[in-house]
Amino acid sequence: MKAAQITRYGAPTTLQINDVDRPVPSAGEVLISVEASSVNGLDTIVRSGGLRVVTGFRFPIGVGLDFAGVVAATGADVSAYQVGDRVWGTVQPLKRYPAAGAAEYVVVPAGRVGPAPAGLTPVESASLVVAGTTALLALRDTLRLAGGERVLVRGAAGGVGTAAVQLAHAMGAHVTALSRERHAAALRELGADEVFDYGSTAPEEAGPFDVILDTVGSDLNAFRRRLTGRGRMATIALSASSVAAIAASSVHGARRIRTLSANPDTALLRDLADYVASGGLRPVVDSVYPLTDIAAAHQAFERGGVVGKQVVAVRAAE
Repeated sequence: MKAAQITRYGAPTTLQINDVDRPVPSAGEVLISVEASSVNGLDTIVRSGGLRVVTGFRFPIGVGLDFAGVVAATGADVSAYQVGDRVWGTVQPLKRYPAAGAAEYVVVPAGRVGPAPAGLTPVESASLVVAGTTALLALRDTLRLAGGERVLVRGAAGGVGTAAVQLAHAMGAHVTALSRERHAAALRELGADEVFDYGSTAPEEAGPFDVILDTVGSDLNAFRRRLTGRGRMATIALSASSVAAIAASSVHGARRIRTLSANPDTALLRDLADYVASGGLRPVVDSVYPLTDIAAAHQAFERGGVVGKQVVAVRAAE
């Protein structure tokens, strides 16, 4: 079978499509025939070597955090899924898979899989797995967003940002999106009440806000000061500067800057599918690439400036 792999750390052009053995599910695992995967920040950080202290120097390493596809086989003790079921899910972050989401087949624990939303194509489903669960975990569980509150989404045009705008709107919040001006119309269509151009809007010109979800990682303290007295803020962007800001903000107690990393299980994937079914969340796909062109998908992700997700079509839907 074909699988995208990291054979050395570096630019997107270092990614290779190689022939590997088809994996076999053990007890409690499912084998997925993958139809689509998306590009996520963790994928590009691992590929570039940004987490080499964790991922080490034994190659190759499989690529692709998420997937949408069909159950091809089940291991012992798996009763929740049958061959032919349409599912979506994720591999375990930072685990060394020879074949991960961007491969023709992947094996994962059954608890990392959920029924794919009805009515979505595999490409559409793949675009929502990590972005949608991250946004849902951040807004609902970490920040406890309530109806009527004012929320700011920084980096609103990205994968997590477009999901967060929709979910915050569905939760009854007043949504302010911070992005490029050319994305304003698209973000308003997704549910943003206001859209500010990040290039011309200083932090002190926005707010105040009850909740801030950051996907950018810069100027965190400046935006934290735009919180109301009972405001909450979280970031999904980790860098040397953001880690320092997060640590320094601990003196502010409840108004500190929180961080999170989604690690979806079946329950969270089912909750996300419910938002799709109710019309509160829809996929936003910027571009689709064949597996053989995954390097271009990584390049597009790193360039930025788009609305939604880059998705890798691994194979045609069965």
